[in-house]
Amino acid sequence: MIPVAIPIHLFLLAFENHTKMIHKYFYAFSISFLFAFSGVYGQSENQLTDQEQAYRDSIEALNAENERTAAAQDAYNAGIELFQNKKYKESIAQFNKAIEGDSSFQFAYFNKGVAQVEIEDFTSAINTFSILIGMNDEHEMAYFNRARAYQGLNNQEAAIADYNQVLFFNPKNEKAYYNTGVAWFLLNDYLKAISMYDKAIRLNQNLSSAYNDRGSCYRMLQKYDLAIQDYSKSAELQNDQAFVHNNIGTTKKLMNDFEGAKNAYSRALSIDPKFFLAYSNRAAMFYEQGKYAEAEKDFTSCIKINPNYAPAYSGRCACKHKREEYGEAIKDCDKAIDLDQNYAGAYVNRGIAKEMLRDQVGACQDWTKGRELGSELARKYQVANCQ
Repeated sequence: MIPVAIPIHLFLLAFENHTKMIHKYFYAFSISFLFAFSGVYGQSENQLTDQEQAYRDSIEALNAENERTAAAQDAYNAGIELFQNKKYKESIAQFNKAIEGDSSFQFAYFNKGVAQVEIEDFTSAINTFSILIGMNDEHEMAYFNRARAYQGLNNQEAAIADYNQVLFFNPKNEKAYYNTGVAWFLLNDYLKAISMYDKAIRLNQNLSSAYNDRGSCYRMLQKYDLAIQDYSKSAELQNDQAFVHNNIGTTKKLMNDFEGAKNAYSRALSIDPKFFLAYSNRAAMFYEQGKYAEAEKDFTSCIKINPNYAPAYSGRCACKHKREEYGEAIKDCDKAIDLDQNYAGAYVNRGIAKEMLRDQVGACQDWTKGRELGSELARKYQVANCQ
């Protein structure tokens, strides 16, 4: 079993004070002009000169424009209230009304885009922010949030380009450095990610998430001492994050510090008793140590918390195999495969159980499938038993 680390926050950080960008402007004034010059007031339209008619038409147009502006502002303010109450879809409808009334209403475009990000309508958000950037190509927050939307679509390269634009306008934007680091991590360029996290930390030495994520970069580079150092700093700054202690556990296990890993997993569970990954990782470690009963207990705890986590069923299948309960083992592997038909480890474990029940054909079919999915262990079983 391979321990699962959580190197990156799934939810990318936006600026904490987004509502600072939210402004309510009440500037709707109805303009009404009286014709005060002699010979105009009280005249019928066909008695007006061309100049007088043009003047009257311009006043009527101005009044109509201000009515539209007032309606747009009312819709915008309603959208802001809905947004603050997390009614994002409803807020988008109001922002659309505001834009219909005033096609240059930049605040309406901006908050519409942010609401679209919140409901994970990333494609629409990108379009909205692109329109806004077309109006104002120096709108730092529009680039920042369009980058977030690109990351939501896993378009890390486009996100990096937008974050670079943010940093051009504001070189002290720590969140842009941090999110750029996230993008480079997801592109497996750990050195560039570390460089971005370094810059974020220089701007904010208390940015716990940057230490955690830089630690994950070091972990991927097998620089385990540096990883532990960063994870520990992250935990020191914010000690209520279970995933940080889980990351410490996975790293200490890689260093063969099993007692340290056990303590870290247990610490994660003391913070969040429903953190199923810590149960799964601790179970995998127990299994490798030959502590099969303890491993099975932890896998079962993981399943109770998250009954849709395929690796826990596969791991428990392996534990039951050790107890020679092959039929029960197969049931657990069946469940794992039902949940994830591309989970190679479950095919390997089910193949082993089938072989013990003298189902050589079924075992070879499972190992062949596991091999197709890239499992080296499945390949070894297939070569040794199915030729």
